[in-house]
Amino acid sequence: MATFISNSAAETESFGRQFAGTVKPGDVLALTGDLGSGKTQFVKGLTEALGARTNATSPTFTLIHEYSGGRLSVYHFDFFRIEDKQSAERLGLDEYFFGDGVSVVEWAARFPELIPRSAHWISFETKSETQRAITVSEHSPAFQPGESNQRARE
Repeated sequence: MATFISNSAAETESFGRQFAGTVKPGDVLALTGDLGSGKTQFVKGLTEALGARTNATSPTFTLIHEYSGGRLSVYHFDFFRIEDKQSAERLGLDEYFFGDGVSVVEWAARFPELIPRSAHWISFETKSETQRAITVSEHSPAFQPGESNQRARE
């Protein structure tokens, strides 16, 4: 587990750009944090660094945005307005999660059982009006090493 302190939206985007250098096809980034905590700012930096042709925006009302044209495609989901697990499953998550791009899920903690256990969980905590603590961990809060997870792919 590692924590990065961001003192501005620009620093949060910069962290996303840096993190982009570590992602590979099939990676899933599960983002958690309150409204306004920096999740979408992080995604803006990530997609920019991966060479997306368009700027990232929150997919709150569309549920998913796809960004292509760069080193990797990015599939940006938002679980905030999804009412139940069945609605989330109808998005065809496996095709994205286990595909050739990087999947980023905002509000992932709403349905942690749908997130692959190999996901990188990134939490965003508001410390002040401008400061955020961004913590990256390797396992879901719902997953403990040694437990089974139906979303694991060998």
